[in-house]
Amino acid sequence: MNWLISPAHAQTGGGAAPGGGGIELIMLVVMVVVFYFFLIRPQQKRAKEHKNLVQALSKGDEVITSGGIVGRVTKVTDDFVVLEISNNLEIKLQKQSVQATLPKGTIKSI
Repeated sequence: MNWLISPAHAQTGGGAAPGGGGIELIMLVVMVVVFYFFLIRPQQKRAKEHKNLVQALSKGDEVITSGGIVGRVTKVTDDFVVLEISNNLEIKLQKQSVQATLPKGTIKSI
C-alpha cells in the first residue's frame, strides 16, 4: 500500500526572515480600510437617508413603494402609511416599504 502514497519529507532550509510578517499585516489593514470605504460606509449612508425619508413622510406626499406601487399619502401613523393608489382605493403599508418620494404632480402625468 506504500506505493500509492508518496512519503512526505520535511523541508530543509532557512526559515522566514525575522520581521517578514509585517507586509501581510499591512495588506490586511489596507483590505479592511478598502472594505470600509467601498462597502460599509456607503451602505450606512443609504440607510441613514432612507430613515430620514421615512421620518419625513407627510400627508399629500407622492411616493413609490419597493413593490413599484405609486400613490399619494393620505394618512401617516407610527409604523404604517395609507396610500391612495386610485380614486377611493387606499392601501395600508409599512413605512419601510416606501422607497422614494416623487415630485408633486407625478401621478397625474403617469
